[in-house]
Amino acid sequence: MKFVLASQNPKKLLEMRAILSAEGVEVISQKDAGINVDPEETGDTFEENAVIKAKAVVEASGLPAISDDSGLAVDALGGAPGVYSARYTGDHNDSDEARYRLLLENMKNVKQRSAKFVSYAAAVFPNGDVVSACGECVGSIALAPRGSGGFGYDPVFLLPDGRMMSELSAEEKNVISHRAAALAALKTKLTEYLKNADK
Repeated sequence: MKFVLASQNPKKLLEMRAILSAEGVEVISQKDAGINVDPEETGDTFEENAVIKAKAVVEASGLPAISDDSGLAVDALGGAPGVYSARYTGDHNDSDEARYRLLLENMKNVKQRSAKFVSYAAAVFPNGDVVSACGECVGSIALAPRGSGGFGYDPVFLLPDGRMMSELSAEEKNVISHRAAALAALKTKLTEYLKNADK
């Protein structure tokens, strides 16, 4: 089973490949598929954005596509930055550090710091069928960044065991992350979908 990844993020490609390859799913880059698509994420939810991205890649390539839309939801901020996690500063081109520094600034007097990473993974087929699943990873926002691994808000996301997401090895992260949970759930749904499609 082969899917084109609806993302230009090389770290996301590595994560998806690492998580799904053991399940017999091959994920190729847009470059490998001979396309370059970057649709505007106009959805109000992670699921809507994941489907928008995957549909655009299916239309451009004619191949099944896989996508995820994920972000950070902070309880004290009413679920923000949410779907705006990648453009929290107002500019999609700003650095990860600029985004998490703004988050820390916005939370400098906040005591209740619970948060979760949320991921929606979607597989879209050329016939228009959509299979999607959600995954979450709960934790809290630290007072200061720590660790050098991962990307995005990982350096300020404190796990229940006291480690930052950015202090995990790639292998550890691929077991407990929101994306890992979403992709595991998606793989189960895909297996069922393909079984029914063969009937």
